[in-house]
Amino acid sequence: MKILLVEDETILMKATAKGLRKSGYAVDCAADGAEALRQYVLNEYDLMILDLNLPKVDGMEVLRRIRQQDQELRILILSARDSVEDKIGGLDGGSNDYLTKPFDFLELEARIRNLLRRHFEQKSVQLRCGALRVNMADRSVFCKEQSAALTKKEYGILEYLLTHKGRILSAEEIIEHVWDSEADLFSNAFKFQIHSLKKKLEQAGLPEGYITNLRGQGYKLSEPEELK
Repeated sequence: MKILLVEDETILMKATAKGLRKSGYAVDCAADGAEALRQYVLNEYDLMILDLNLPKVDGMEVLRRIRQQDQELRILILSARDSVEDKIGGLDGGSNDYLTKPFDFLELEARIRNLLRRHFEQKSVQLRCGALRVNMADRSVFCKEQSAALTKKEYGILEYLLTHKGRILSAEEIIEHVWDSEADLFSNAFKFQIHSLKKKLEQAGLPEGYITNLRGQGYKLSEPEELK
């Protein structure tokens, strides 16, 4: 899952991003409203954490512009504005939740989990490819009805491949979605994670050939022709 964290207080932004990454989320950061809108246009996010007191473009204006074209993105306002009027304005303006500062990080995590879970439960999203099935609401993975226990990064890679089933994805694209824009594209971490993912899926009963590495192009997930 990829999050855009919009916060102009540098220390708070870095601490929050660090905690979210430790919990397995990919996090991009923006320190002002204009940068938030730029990142939103350039990248694909599952959730935005949005401060309201932002330089350049106010948080409520960021919310308004996004909601003009996108009703799907989950948006959680995280702000020091704690009046009832501010909360009502934020929720009526299109945010999915409103948390005031100062806040407990565990509560923030719980609210993020709840927003993402409700989002996928409402959509009843199940991704399938032959014998492979993923339930996005609870992140469960099954190969021929046998469950596969994946790490958060392994699951993130699999989910991204499945949502782009049949398409060749570069390693850079996968890394930037599952990790974040600050990830080291030349690190061996990705190769290790995708090797481990393939091994776990095969151990759970998935035949070889679902995830293929096309040299010089990238990775593709599809049901092997001989199994169709």
